[in-house]
Amino acid sequence: MAVDYTVIVVYLAGMLAMGWWGMRRAKSKSDFLVAGRRLGPAMYSGTMAAIVLGGASTIGGVGLGYQYGLSGAWMVIAIGLGLLALSVFFSARIARLKVYTVSEMLDLRYGGRAGVISGVVMWAYTLMLAVTSTIAYATIFDVLFDMNRTLAIVIGGSIVVAYSTLGGMWSITVTDMVQFVVKTIGVLLLLLPIAVIKAGGFSEMKAKLPTEYFDPLGIGGETIFTYVLIYTFGMLIGQDIWQRVFTARSDTTARWGGTVAGTYCLVYAVAGAVIGTAAKVMYPKLPSADAAFATIVKDELPVGVRGLVLAAALAAVMSTSSGALIACATVANNDIWSRLRGAVRPAGEERGVEHDEVRGNRVFILVMGVAVICTAIALNNVVEALTVAYNLLVGGLLVPILGGLLWKRGTAQGALASVVVGGLSVVGLMAWYGILANEPVYVGLSASLVVYVAVSLATPATDPAVLRAWRERLAGRGVQTPPAEVSA
Repeated sequence: MAVDYTVIVVYLAGMLAMGWWGMRRAKSKSDFLVAGRRLGPAMYSGTMAAIVLGGASTIGGVGLGYQYGLSGAWMVIAIGLGLLALSVFFSARIARLKVYTVSEMLDLRYGGRAGVISGVVMWAYTLMLAVTSTIAYATIFDVLFDMNRTLAIVIGGSIVVAYSTLGGMWSITVTDMVQFVVKTIGVLLLLLPIAVIKAGGFSEMKAKLPTEYFDPLGIGGETIFTYVLIYTFGMLIGQDIWQRVFTARSDTTARWGGTVAGTYCLVYAVAGAVIGTAAKVMYPKLPSADAAFATIVKDELPVGVRGLVLAAALAAVMSTSSGALIACATVANNDIWSRLRGAVRPAGEERGVEHDEVRGNRVFILVMGVAVICTAIALNNVVEALTVAYNLLVGGLLVPILGGLLWKRGTAQGALASVVVGGLSVVGLMAWYGILANEPVYVGLSASLVVYVAVSLATPATDPAVLRAWRERLAGRGVQTPPAEVSA
């Protein structure tokens, strides 16, 4: 294992070095939170794919393949479809807003009265998303070093917190690009063909497994619908995803770079399901489906390759973890703390006092990072934590965000009522039916939609001046654009 250990240690040291490099680039709030809005197509595509394909997509995707066969790809397919929809239909307009958070977008659209409540819901989502990624370190480090769960979470989480705190989005962008390359090599180019060959090829896999393992809809129509509802729509509105859209240097970069990343997600989805199906042939009686990834890596891969594939798993977890962490800290600082202090500045402000805000954002990343690590140690179920995150996001914020983008009659009162009713419905129904039940997100989203439409129609239309300013921002006018420095 010495070679494998060396590969992992070099990889982790490289992540810290990237954090130190990013610290030298983060000179303003714009640099620190959105990489100066300067990313070109190559870097944008790689980092966007890296953030959406985390531990749940890698370890969980293989586990679903082990349990359901090829139809286990649907969870990650739903993520890819959401990213494609965001990129094609909304990303250009989102990028032109030149804001830092989803709540700032809601303020612009509805007249400045939706920020704090929507910020609290988004903060809860990003916190739980970061927690799910941090929990996954325990699985990977257990395979590597037979390490205690708490120690594994502390080590993995501390490395992410360190490079994120040092350089903000610049550090995260560069590390995500490295992680994208490592994931591509480790999972698609190495683990996928090796797993299929070790299982005897597709013909042997078909001979040894039930036919439903090769049915594209074998996982069930209701499950597929739920994946689309939660993950596809979740991709449209998450702060962690929008904050990456804000890094694009142009509309074209946001649209086409995101389309490439979404297509990559679809390929990654099928790969994970195939690897899991191959693992089912080799290890038909594993105690847990989520153990399939670690087992096949530990037992079937040669020295060195095993280290690289485990580095790929770490890359998947770290990319999502760091993206969720900076999103969580950005929302906590910009949308909650600053507003409660009455210190909020106009959305999209790019220069001036931004230099003084870098330190404040670093402090918030550090504080949120410690909170994420502590929460991850206390919790144990990744699926439940991820379900809570996406139920809150979709049930509480999907309607007012998409309503603001698509329906000019939506009002601030309708948006606030929608967030409150949808969010409380989801929380209450999760307590009643259970976290993993489908009813909370179904009912919460429906209630959010009904309340949004009803209250919006029952209250005065949004001030025409607010709508004019909103249309100006959507068109990319009325806000200073930073220099288009090239980053790939």
